[in-house]
Amino acid sequence: MGFSFSGMISNKVGIDLGTANTLVYVKGYGVVADEPSIVAIDRTTGEQWFGQEAKEMHGRTPGEMATIRPMRHGAIADLGITEVMLAYFMRKAPKRGLFYHPDVVIAVPSGITEVERRAVRDAALRAKARAVHLIAEPMAAAIGVGLPIHAPRGSMIIDVGGGTSEIAVIALSGIVCKSSVRVGGDEMDNDIVQYLKKNYNLFVGERTAEQIKIELGSAWPLEEELEATVKGMDLVSAIPKTTTISSEEIREALSDSINAIIDAVRQSLEKTPPELASDILDRGIILSGGGALLRGLDHRLREEINLPIHLVDDPLRCVVNGTGKVLENLDLYSKVLF
Repeated sequence: MGFSFSGMISNKVGIDLGTANTLVYVKGYGVVADEPSIVAIDRTTGEQWFGQEAKEMHGRTPGEMATIRPMRHGAIADLGITEVMLAYFMRKAPKRGLFYHPDVVIAVPSGITEVERRAVRDAALRAKARAVHLIAEPMAAAIGVGLPIHAPRGSMIIDVGGGTSEIAVIALSGIVCKSSVRVGGDEMDNDIVQYLKKNYNLFVGERTAEQIKIELGSAWPLEEELEATVKGMDLVSAIPKTTTISSEEIREALSDSINAIIDAVRQSLEKTPPELASDILDRGIILSGGGALLRGLDHRLREEINLPIHLVDDPLRCVVNGTGKVLENLDLYSKVLF
């Protein structure tokens, strides 16, 4: 017979459903997808593009087309688009059977509301998941970097993502105290857009602002400050123009967002029980997430908080690697799931 029962066996998929990027882990294969969380749609034909292909279109589409980022500040802003995007990423799993219904672990912000949790779960179920488990992003990141989350010792992690920054103190398989601020890479990009408007009457798009952040962004003075040429639209003459900006200026533009992250870390430390605080003093704080790649952020935090800060080797993949470890042993990690 042509029918194989093995085609019905559920795969196991871990998803870091990020505001900026979505990463997919498949048990037995590792990370199989790492693409921008963006969808492009042709309203006339209904044709859709996802991920990197859609990002290339962002800000350049004609009237009948639109690019949509369905995740904003770590929450679902467009449920329908999130569903089709999740379905696209779940199709990245290799060797899908005829009746492909995977068990899915999705990392979500620790400050997500019950309504937002339900929306994420519903979106995954409509995208043909068989069972959906949710885990807080800082917990997934802690598991991903190998912190001893089950131990009666305190571990602190800062996960700076695209839409949110998550700070959590973890012990005995639980989050003892946490802070979640809707400040991350996207807010930093917006800071740059507003700074250029205010100081240069220059309007740039999201992609240009992100590139400026990557090239010039820093949280601490650089040994050798940088400069770059920026192209945008003059707000007075409404014609394209070019200007030169420095890394000092971009550091000034990012100061509010960086200060907000520092304040959130301080709030978490203030709420930390003394016994766990002493553990953190001994072992330091783990820094992860794409935003952790901002130059000098670890140095700035170290100076402001006066505690050791350890930047992990692969900050972008900590969360999705954590979902993968959870998939490997759901029973062991059942207590950390929502």
